[in-house]
Amino acid sequence: MQKNDFNLLMGNLNVNNEKLIEIALETGFVKRKRLLCPLDFLSAVCTESAIGIASYNDIAARIDTDRGLCVSRQAIWKKVTTPCEDFFKKILALVITGKINTVFVETLKTQSKYKRILVQDSTIIRLPTALFSEFSGVANGQTKVCNARVQCVYDLLSEQFVSFSIDPYSKNDLTAAPEIILEANDLVLRDRGYLILDEIQRHLDNNAHCIYRYKFNTVLKDPLTEEQIDLFSILKKEKSLDIKIMLNNKAKTIVRLLAYPVSKEVADNRRMKAKKENKKSPSKEYLESLSWSIYITTITDQNIDYDFIYEAYSLRWRIEIIFKCWKSNMGFAKIHNVSSIQLKIWLLARLIMIIICAQLIFTKSRLIVKTAFNRDLSLLKLTNYLLRNTCKIADIMREINNFEQTPGSCIKALAKFCTYDKRKRRNYQQKIDVLFP
Repeated sequence: MQKNDFNLLMGNLNVNNEKLIEIALETGFVKRKRLLCPLDFLSAVCTESAIGIASYNDIAARIDTDRGLCVSRQAIWKKVTTPCEDFFKKILALVITGKINTVFVETLKTQSKYKRILVQDSTIIRLPTALFSEFSGVANGQTKVCNARVQCVYDLLSEQFVSFSIDPYSKNDLTAAPEIILEANDLVLRDRGYLILDEIQRHLDNNAHCIYRYKFNTVLKDPLTEEQIDLFSILKKEKSLDIKIMLNNKAKTIVRLLAYPVSKEVADNRRMKAKKENKKSPSKEYLESLSWSIYITTITDQNIDYDFIYEAYSLRWRIEIIFKCWKSNMGFAKIHNVSSIQLKIWLLARLIMIIICAQLIFTKSRLIVKTAFNRDLSLLKLTNYLLRNTCKIADIMREINNFEQTPGSCIKALAKFCTYDKRKRRNYQQKIDVLFP
């Protein structure tokens, strides 16, 4: 990707060259004007990092190819410092908040009762064992595995990333849960790994809502008697539930619990997975609990039934698709022995490229493809296509910016190669259109 092309993409995320220079000076990444400018370095690292963990030689070669500027790998090595990391962090923060003012997004926010629908989740990245002291992982007397944990918050309505963090493996989801900034009329979808009782109360305090999967052995109480409820004894009799329960926290938070039986096939698959993943044999009661899908939510509106809660929660799989895009298409498994600072900068560069693909290209081109061809764009297919054809990214962006009525050749290619196959079951976009019309 040429420097001017990358500059175009950053400009669409409200980050111009003057802003880059300002940030570079502010962070100490550059102290005076040099031949190698911040945009040259940013463009080269982001382009190369989308393929894998690039060497200093790869970055120098990219700058030579794109700019015709002869830079040694030693010069690149000297640039990879803490101020460089700070520079990339600020750029990432800027592109995360880069505004995409589309009529579609504003319409969704106007029509939906929720201002944002946030999904929080994390994924694990395998690292070289040399970085174990900083990122931690799993170790015993025979082996040592080093991992990093990437935390992500994504807004399903605006199709924008809200936050990223690259943390040590030891920082688990429970620790990260309270860090999300809640706003009034938010709906947050999280799995049981984030389930903290006081965190549910924090949603209510901020006039926000949440949906969690029930965590086995969570103490639930009767709101009237405040006595503990034997949930599974009730389920054996009632088969399904939609009741108010009290949480076992200081605030005595009242929430809604919905439970519905799953098919025998789904239950058996869950039990098989539980036996495979647990080191100890799961208890009989736990295996029985897998016969139900159980949700805890702050949504008390009785017009919103189990089917809505189930379908809304299933949108959380969007973040799983994004993670799959990262790992399958962006070389997250290709990490050789590098220094800690180099690893962090290269990962930040990848996250910037992810936002360009998922937040900028996908969000805008999806609307055009839907309007012109009545086809739904697949994020997984699009990411794979863009990273295999990086030379087309800027051309696609130009066609998006200049689109009036007739799509250009690049948009036609996206409609041909990057859309969902025709099938009976609803895809992600069809689900969200039904749930939040």
